Amino acid sequence: MSYSPESDIIKPYKGDPWLGNLSTPINDSPLAKAFINNLPAYRKGLTPFMRGLEIGMAHGYLLVGPEVVVGPLRESSHGANLSGLITAIYIAVSACLGISIFAITTFQGNPRGAYNSYSHDQLRPLRSREEWSQLNGGIFLGAMGGAIFAYFLLENFDALDAILRGAVNVN
Repeated sequence: MSYSPESDIIKPYKGDPWLGNLSTPINDSPLAKAFINNLPAYRKGLTPFMRGLEIGMAHGYLLVGPEVVVGPLRESSHGANLSGLITAIYIAVSACLGISIFAITTFQGNPRGAYNSYSHDQLRPLRSREEWSQLNGGIFLGAMGGAIFAYFLLENFDALDAILRGAVNVN
């Protein structure tokens, strides 16, 4: 039985073992590539602000839930909802602060490597401090809107449930 590297399921990414990545059926399949390329961080045609807005809306909306379900105020309905909103806002502000620090420190002078403006790395579509600032603004605005929307839905769940069940204005 002879060994051939072409028959390996797991190979170095793009045939280069120095990239530090492996090509597997999971991460290098056409389905996985299509899914990743459709995420807002990599979708073509979006401005950095719109990327951030979409990312922020999804995360702001989803960050409210864990605090409502397993937080310390879970026994009181209004306290849990408000606690979820405050926690989601706190996490979003902390993340935006981290993105700001990253953008400020990475783009001092002329950055080298994958983040410079001449890089051809498709996994790093943002290559300047201004683009990172626009992304950060979109994430902040989207996360605040998503968290407030989730809070609104939780606070008005009974009324929304009645509307969806058709029980409103029934004689």
